[in-house]
Amino acid sequence: MGLGVAKTVIKKGLGEVGFNAGGGPINWFPGHMAAATRAIKDRLKLADLVIEVRDACIPISSINHQLQPQLSSKRRVVALNKKDLANPNIIHKWTRYFDSHNQDCMAINAHSKSSVNKLLELVEFKLKEVILREPTLLVLVIGVPNVGKSALINSIHQIASSRFGVQQKMKRATVGPLPGVTQDIAGYKIAHQPSIYVLDTPGVLVPSIPDIETGLKLALAGSVKDSVVGEERIAQYLLAVLNTRGTPLHWKHLNNRRLEGIRYDSKEKHEYNLKDLRPKRRKPPNDCDMLYIEDLVTEVQCALYLTLLEFTGNMEDESDLEGLIEQQFEASEARMMISKKFLTLFRAGKLGPFILDDVPDANTVS
Repeated sequence: MGLGVAKTVIKKGLGEVGFNAGGGPINWFPGHMAAATRAIKDRLKLADLVIEVRDACIPISSINHQLQPQLSSKRRVVALNKKDLANPNIIHKWTRYFDSHNQDCMAINAHSKSSVNKLLELVEFKLKEVILREPTLLVLVIGVPNVGKSALINSIHQIASSRFGVQQKMKRATVGPLPGVTQDIAGYKIAHQPSIYVLDTPGVLVPSIPDIETGLKLALAGSVKDSVVGEERIAQYLLAVLNTRGTPLHWKHLNNRRLEGIRYDSKEKHEYNLKDLRPKRRKPPNDCDMLYIEDLVTEVQCALYLTLLEFTGNMEDESDLEGLIEQQFEASEARMMISKKFLTLFRAGKLGPFILDDVPDANTVS
């Protein structure tokens, strides 16, 4: 099996191989993003501090380069959100990288109050000097679509309401699994004396995504609408990543019933389906739901594990890699159905934690 040369493909860039590049450049910049970008730039002039939310799975690819010139002159905290989906063995290398460039950075889970509390402590420390001389402070939360800005705003609101005793009832930010949910700039007062306002902003991309692989990473992370790129193309890129990293082979060593072909029957009827793995508020899954989810994961893992185990080609050869991916599609149901299943399970962290971007060289500033 040709896994020994897998790193060569990764270094070349999986977005550059023929079957991934064939779909052409990926761009998504609807009209509201152009207007929102202008509004964000205006607000940046007034902001005392910026929380730049990035996806912990793509810390570089989730940068909005159009806003970086203004951000470089601001007090800024980079929040690597969705740390629960990122590889814990690599995420600390990213925080060390930012620290080495004197950029405050913290890996967070926007749904965890303890995690967001630590972020707020850092924000308050950064604002300590300004608090002494300004009666009103403005914190701007920015980021590309679907990195978790609205989830972060909601958690900040909940924490601030209990910590500072804010009297007025504030509207919650809308949280959804689709990019582009927030299309207006909304403000939330989180403290008195001094008054501190946090502004949520729409997720905006650049008018032209710099390269195909960055576009595919953004699409895989859900920052570009699936319909813009196509579920099959995104799933094909995901399979290329999994195969060249040899990920399915590691699933054999999971210490549970997966890959053993064991299925449990339950007297209860499961209420979950794939859509319920997307971030949304609903009652916790029951035991039957958990078994159903585990069986979904097992089914996908078995198919990918067996096809990769039997693969005798060369991962460095594009046609061999493409043939393996085609075989993995054929080992499952209809292509569109399996594409959606792959993407949903990956985005829910059911296929394991990943960081798709490589940590840059020490001399590279991001």
